[in-house]
Amino acid sequence: MTATLDITREVCPMTYVRTKLRLEPLEPGTLLEVRLRGAEPLKNVPRNARDEGHEVVSLDALPDGTHRLVLRKQGR
Repeated sequence: MTATLDITREVCPMTYVRTKLRLEPLEPGTLLEVRLRGAEPLKNVPRNARDEGHEVVSLDALPDGTHRLVLRKQGR
């Protein structure tokens, strides 16, 4: 199962706040696909997710200038 989140219009620190809020209700092992834009979110969102124990599965640049980040929620 994969959940989605589009934070392309958000700015830091709200980019990770929105990501964290989206991860919270998910079951451990669930994938979250996050669309993001900009250098700061590209650096901070994956780092903060790792710091909280989640797995960064992939991070890919898309043709429209955004990035697709896939996170796997870890159990707590």
